[in-house]
Order: sequence, then C-alpha cells, then structure tokens
Amino acid sequence: MPDATDTDGLTVGQVSTRLGVTVRALHHWDDIGLARPSLRTAAGYRLYTAGDLERLHRILVYREIGLGLDRIRAILDDSTADVPGALRAQRTQVAERIDRLQQLSAGLDRMIDAHERGLLLTVEQQASVFGPQWNPDWPAQARQHYGDTTQWRQYAERSASRGPEEWQAVADATAGLDRALGDAMDASVTPGSPEANQLVELHREVFASYFPLTRQMQVCLGRKFEADPGFSAHYDGIRAGLATWFRRIIDSSARAHGIDPDTATWQ
Repeated sequence: MPDATDTDGLTVGQVSTRLGVTVRALHHWDDIGLARPSLRTAAGYRLYTAGDLERLHRILVYREIGLGLDRIRAILDDSTADVPGALRAQRTQVAERIDRLQQLSAGLDRMIDAHERGLLLTVEQQASVFGPQWNPDWPAQARQHYGDTTQWRQYAERSASRGPEEWQAVADATAGLDRALGDAMDASVTPGSPEANQLVELHREVFASYFPLTRQMQVCLGRKFEADPGFSAHYDGIRAGLATWFRRIIDSSARAHGIDPDTATWQ
C-alpha cells in the first residue's frame, strides 16, 4: 500500500485498511470535523495526507483509553487544554470501571459455583449452620437429580448471594417452622382450619428461600414428606405422625384453592 504524503494522499478505503477503522467511522469523523482529509481528487474523493494520518493515530490512541470524541477534539485542537488533567480523570474512570468489572467477575464466579455446587459453604460452615445431622453430600446429590430444572437454577441464583449469615437465617426460619408444626399438632389443630392454613402459607414463605413454591408443587412436596424415608424420619422425629399430619394440612389448603391433591403435579 502506498504511503501518504502532504501532496499525495490515501483514499478512505486505504486508510480504513491501514488503521483498522471502519469507513463509516472515517466518514463520521469527517462530517463532525474531527478528522477531515486535507485533499480531494478532481472527482471529489477524500484523500488523507501524512499529517491527516498522524491526527488519526492520535485519535485512535485517545479513543482506545476511553476518551469521548468531544474530549479528543479538545485535546487535539485547544492549545490550552489540560491534557495531563484529562488523562488523570480518564485514569480514575478506568480504575473505577476495572473495579466494577472485577466485582462482576467475582459475582460470575460465585454464580457458576452456585449452579455447579448449589451451596457455597465449606463443610465446616454447613455443619455449623445446619447442625450435626446435616450431610454435606446432599447438595451434590440434589444437583445430580435436579440440576437441569428451573427450580435448581432459581435456587442457584439465590445461593450465589448468600454467605453463612444468610444461610443461618434460612436455617433458623426452617427450625421455627418445624417447631410451629409440632406445637400445632400437639394442640390438635385440624387440617383446613385457619391455624393450619396459616402454617401452610408459612411453609411456602420459608421455602421461597430456595425457589418459588406453587400450591401444586407444595402438594407434591407434602407427598414426599410422608413417603420419603429421609423426610418422614425428619418430621416424625419432631412429633410422631407429623409427616402425615403435615401432608394432610397441605392437601386441605390445596382443596380450598381449587386443587385436587390426588391429581396435582409439579408445576
């Protein structure tokens, strides 16, 4: 490609190729008076001289560090412009942007870990938060069974922003619900009563710490609480027969909302 001189210039296409700038950008800079070619052919085509290319190189340098076109114009055209001051201000903005990007990167790392692991706590932290009965293998098992579901993605999104204190609050809310269920059963609260329905709503509220729980999904969980050996052992360990009673108050509440517990599905 030929070199530009002060008397023999390069075309827009040649400059575009040489500098890696789009023809559209060169036309725009010409239109706004930022970088106008000094020469024109008889046919009216733009031609850039060596001096024009030097100005374009400077524009590209300042644009690369994030300066806007108006600021670049001031630096190039105003002999009184405080160039070091403008560059220091830009450096401050770049540093702030880097900090935001680093925070974003850290957040993305946590989100990735949450989708892959579920619970972002060490084994020691899990035991401290959830108690000695907690099995640290449970999150991995849940990921294996439910990792492709919408609910796992919702759970991971919540988990990514939680540390030990937030999980402790979830564990405390869950323990409080368990105590309330046991006390209600002791008090012979009847399925379908206002007190029982209030507990069903409390369960949905507490469970929302993991993912939103529809009433049909809650019915499916109620069945699991009664039928699954692990869940039934947990609830029956609080009160004998609590797993079945819990399933019954969920079913009664569902019927009050027009849902047939016998045909409810996970939706």
